[in-house]
Amino acid sequence: MSDGFGSARPSLHSSRPRLMAVKARRSRKEEDVLIYRHADSTMSQPTEGQREGSLKAPTRHALDWRKPGFYDEDALMKELERVFDICHGCRRCVSLCQSFPTLFDLVDNSSTTEVDGVKKQDYWQVVDHCYLCDLCFMTKCPYVPPHEWNVDFPHLMLRAKAVKFKKGDVKTRDRLLTNTDLVGRLAGIPVVVQAVNAANKSGVMRKVLDKTLGVHPKALLPEYHSKTLRKRAKHRKGNDIAVTPAGRTRGRVALFATCYGNYNEPHIGEDLIAVFEHNGIPVTLAEKEQCCGMPKLELGDLEAVARANEANIPVLAKLVDEGWDIVAPVPSCVLMFKQELPLMFPDDPDVAKVKHAIFDPFEYLMLRHKQGKLKTDFKNPLGTISYHVPCHLRVQNIGLKTREALNLVAGTKIETIERCSGHDGTYAVKREFHEASMKICRPVVNRVQQANPDHYSSDCPMAGHQIENGLQGNKKPEHPLTLLRLAYGL
Repeated sequence: MSDGFGSARPSLHSSRPRLMAVKARRSRKEEDVLIYRHADSTMSQPTEGQREGSLKAPTRHALDWRKPGFYDEDALMKELERVFDICHGCRRCVSLCQSFPTLFDLVDNSSTTEVDGVKKQDYWQVVDHCYLCDLCFMTKCPYVPPHEWNVDFPHLMLRAKAVKFKKGDVKTRDRLLTNTDLVGRLAGIPVVVQAVNAANKSGVMRKVLDKTLGVHPKALLPEYHSKTLRKRAKHRKGNDIAVTPAGRTRGRVALFATCYGNYNEPHIGEDLIAVFEHNGIPVTLAEKEQCCGMPKLELGDLEAVARANEANIPVLAKLVDEGWDIVAPVPSCVLMFKQELPLMFPDDPDVAKVKHAIFDPFEYLMLRHKQGKLKTDFKNPLGTISYHVPCHLRVQNIGLKTREALNLVAGTKIETIERCSGHDGTYAVKREFHEASMKICRPVVNRVQQANPDHYSSDCPMAGHQIENGLQGNKKPEHPLTLLRLAYGL
């Protein structure tokens, strides 16, 4: 049975069909003992409908976010209770983000040691710790669609965040941090940029930011540039290189700079252009753009996401019609166009058009390599690389294309780290979540320290700096595009 918003409620008889949770009730002074046992071992091989979890590939349902029922808090609470109960009976996601340990602690410390003993108001603690990395949905949960229980934990958290935002239960800090275009424009003013960058590194000013906005003083804040990527590449039209299609790639790309790539690390976009043009791929810059909307999505401000969609999609769809493919240097932005916007606007043909034409840069390069169209004239070995795979790249289901590309460089050895860095863009800088974010990142940092590599890198520049923060040294992260440019000697 479905409630119309992606939920499906299993009957009492179908709940946990093969893995049964048996509570041995003792005196109040004794702890409850949870015993997991399999159902009758003499049963014949279960059919698909009888399986404990689905073996099929995850599928997603469109978000009915414009229907009034989407924001019905009572209905939301019922769905949260349903999904939390399933999560409590499974617990395989406990090692991911802080949402799951928070949920399980609430359950274990409740009067009933079940979800029904948790106060509804405490559900928001679980919601606040979710930063929509999607790893639980794509890599861990056995109950995602098409399983009958229809669990989509990230999108349920998104619904909860949207309800919370609509109620006005959002801090000024969070509204400011997610307004990336405004902050970038103001911070990047030539007269202001040096002062902003200096303040972000000043112990005194960081204490002020902590006290006034709740920005953790130990969180690394990005630098800003007055000479943005859009200023550096504004005259590039990509018309002086012959176009060579190969496989799915049409052989020329329009660069969606992204707000981070534009204001904070424009050199990554320059590295992308250098690498692509070296490989005979003309590059132009999208005529105009604004933030893809991912920060606002994570805030639950879906109307702001819609406004970003209205600003970006017509420009990008026009480029696609003109024969351009699209690339963006930040995985979260690519994922936004590949997945989130198509689920929010499933009937928009231009959104679908952009979805099929946007690529991660290394996805694009390796598609061309498959057709023999990627140059391997590398001049410089890269030595050992600790390579962190960002969550929003992993859930694109394209494989480890960055690693494949860097492995083409002779004299290069790569250690791949497939764990979340815990950054999220804003989660790691918030006073109340910073310590949790660094705890999530600690296994990644430990792996880098053990490897003692020549370089450490992540496709997500913010994840790279989260690792840098954990390392507490002088060595800086280097984006994979920067490393590939170095290998080519460009």
